[in-house]
Amino acid sequence: MSIGNSPQDESPFEDGRSEDGHEEAARPSVGRTLQQARIAAGLTVDDVSSVTRVRIAIVHAIEADDFTPCGGDVYARGHIRTLARAVHIDPAPLLARYDDDHGGRPAPTPAAPLFEAERIRPERRGPNWTAAMVAAIVAVVGFVGFTAFKGGDSGSDAKSQVAQGATPSASKPAKPTPSNTDSATPKSDPSDSAIAAAPQDKVTVQVTAVDGRSWISAKDHNGRMLFDGLLKKGESKTFQDSSKVNLILGDAGAIQLYVNGKKIEDDFQPGAVERLTYTKGDPEVG
Repeated sequence: MSIGNSPQDESPFEDGRSEDGHEEAARPSVGRTLQQARIAAGLTVDDVSSVTRVRIAIVHAIEADDFTPCGGDVYARGHIRTLARAVHIDPAPLLARYDDDHGGRPAPTPAAPLFEAERIRPERRGPNWTAAMVAAIVAVVGFVGFTAFKGGDSGSDAKSQVAQGATPSASKPAKPTPSNTDSATPKSDPSDSAIAAAPQDKVTVQVTAVDGRSWISAKDHNGRMLFDGLLKKGESKTFQDSSKVNLILGDAGAIQLYVNGKKIEDDFQPGAVERLTYTKGDPEVG
């Protein structure tokens, strides 16, 4: 369970002083800036953790300017950059402030500790020459048998033609007859067909990023995660459930929704976070 999960409960001190009563510097700290931007965006710590995959405890620690749980300057700077983008602010000033407060930008970390997992690799094996030879022999035998079979068929056809007094002649390939049905019936867009074919006994939700990219999360009626990630501009996702689909849209203004084959006309604002639930009866008529 996260602490201070509601944005309203995490408002900064209004008198410009820290908890110990001392006045803060004119420029807010890295953690305070991230916290204020998150609250202004209407996001909770849980929301930010879901979007960034940064653990809730680390988000709380960073907003309190405690970077120890990050595990080092390299990881701390990476978390700062990720959190800043999630709350829609420029990470560059925060990284500069962090470097000033922690003795400058850290030196590059050796590759071995960062990529320790790469050491665990399966042993490279040489080519299996026995299997290759068997495959080659099978291919040769098959080719010889196929050639002999085709040769026998050709000889039989020639004998049949001679016996019947038939003279082989070159025939022109028949021209395909145009189909009036194909030309008369327009092709429908696959996505439109999928929407129109939405089953009546289920709830079907199609999410399309038409005006930009947006993070989305979708769960079924049991709370099972159907999708959690970034939807790039032009991409679509379709979700189905027997009774209910729960959605969270990170940037609702960029999203177009179709529910049970019908377009949702809600006026979502750019950058707005929307939590939505749709059932088999949606959208309501009237």
